[in-house]
Amino acid sequence: MGRSRAVLCGYYGQGNGGDEALLASLLQMLPDSITPVVLSGNPVQTWELYGVEACDRKSFFAVLQALRQADAFIWGGGSLMQDATSLFSPIYYGGLMALAQRMELTTIAWGQGIGPLNRSFTRWIARETFAACKAVSVRDRGSAALLNQWNISCTLAPDPVWALEASNVSEIWELPAPRVAVVLRTHSQLTRSRLEMLTQALADFQTATNTCILLIPFQPAQDLALAKTVSHQLRGPNEILCFETPQELKGVFRSVEMTIGMRLHSLIMAAAEGCRCFALSYDPKIDQLMDELHMPGWSLTDSSHHPPLPETANEISMAWLEHYANGDPLSKVQIQALVDRALIHQEILQVALRSLA
Repeated sequence: MGRSRAVLCGYYGQGNGGDEALLASLLQMLPDSITPVVLSGNPVQTWELYGVEACDRKSFFAVLQALRQADAFIWGGGSLMQDATSLFSPIYYGGLMALAQRMELTTIAWGQGIGPLNRSFTRWIARETFAACKAVSVRDRGSAALLNQWNISCTLAPDPVWALEASNVSEIWELPAPRVAVVLRTHSQLTRSRLEMLTQALADFQTATNTCILLIPFQPAQDLALAKTVSHQLRGPNEILCFETPQELKGVFRSVEMTIGMRLHSLIMAAAEGCRCFALSYDPKIDQLMDELHMPGWSLTDSSHHPPLPETANEISMAWLEHYANGDPLSKVQIQALVDRALIHQEILQVALRSLA
């Protein structure tokens, strides 16, 4: 009897470190009896990185062929069903899920972070597709609350990336210590004036601490230019680091004393590796992580309940200095508890796919 096949659908092959980490986590947790087929923006790169079959996510005929040959369809983790960035995302992912359900595949929504869904049409798509899934797991309380409001059962567990196995990055030890990681991303709320203020604060912080600043673009196509802009303004040792695999990306935080991060998964990876974290939030998903971990930070938006970004570089650098000197990372017990709970996403896969074995 041949192995069962599952199509994995997410924001994969787009060069985003967080989404690649979700894919790596999903592949790590997928039962051995399942052959994965990844819908990817870069199928060749996906095959080279993970050694799994991949097809072009933008080719309707390739995707349709993959679905026809599959037994299951899995929405990979992350904020797939949201319309804050574009209307295309919920239509694309919801349409594929609806097609897979129409083809009577076993459908699973895995490690989801739902919303924002600002339009009634996208809320309808999300409600209909989630309701028809065989199993649903979510990564935050807000998503669970929304599904409960819709009378859709789900399992809540921490983001799957908490349980991703990290790789040692030996070359990091050649850089001066102590080290502080900075993960910024392009965003409308990170205006030029705010970037200049943050950069000045970072320079002042570096002068006071004599730290080596590691600038890590999680999505180089968008964030590398930003990292270069900051790097040119720093007076002390600094390095821009890009990594091929999510395991290396997570592993780099093992050798870092503190992380200042905008990207959700930079904060999750850093916290999971025992690093102090300071958040710069632009999205409710980061607000929720800050609440759950009691993580210090500021909001770049007006809609958050967290304190706004201070108006002077001095206030910013002083807060970073305080956290660097006196802040505590998560304890080993706390980290292990989060990892154990994140593995609930693996149990969801095993139970939902058992009938295909």
